[in-house]
Amino acid sequence: MNNKKICGLIISAGLSGRMKRFKPIAIYKGDTFISNIISKLETACDEIIIVAGHQAAELKSEVMKAISGNSDKLKFIQNDDYRKGMFTSLQKGIEVVKKCDWVIYHFVDQPGLPVHFYKEFLSQIDENYNWIQPAINERKGHPLLLGRDLFETIISESADSNLRELSNNKIFRKKYWECRYPEIFQDIDTEEEYLNLG
Repeated sequence: MNNKKICGLIISAGLSGRMKRFKPIAIYKGDTFISNIISKLETACDEIIIVAGHQAAELKSEVMKAISGNSDKLKFIQNDDYRKGMFTSLQKGIEVVKKCDWVIYHFVDQPGLPVHFYKEFLSQIDENYNWIQPAINERKGHPLLLGRDLFETIISESADSNLRELSNNKIFRKKYWECRYPEIFQDIDTEEEYLNLG
């Protein structure tokens, strides 16, 4: 990847309103959602930013306990506007990672992606594009890889915008990676979805 600086950006600020538990610290395969994600991103990223909002102190405490306070790659930032929507958390995170070449924009409810997914994903980086998205049979999933030349566009957009609409702008040059990981569709929003999580 020609020594590109890669940053992980985990959006973990929401209310988890439809679940009966705080989503980032829900348990998946013996560990919390967020710790599962961090441990995998650490293998692929130079830096990991966690955007916190709701129950931020509890989230930070749980993460630091899980990693024994031993990650110099990890940084927490606070989004006080998290009630206005996820796009505000993306904006807060992008402000912090401006010096990165690429960002893995990761939701907190995708703990199931295997560790080798991330290196395969990064191998798809192509400077002809600034948006790289995994897909299966043209159905698009997450996380996203966002290139540095999109950062200012995202930051300068209105807080009530959303990335889906914004990405219709011609500045977004999209590449879809046909992959073999059904976990790209993982989206745990309700108690029922959590209980059915494999």
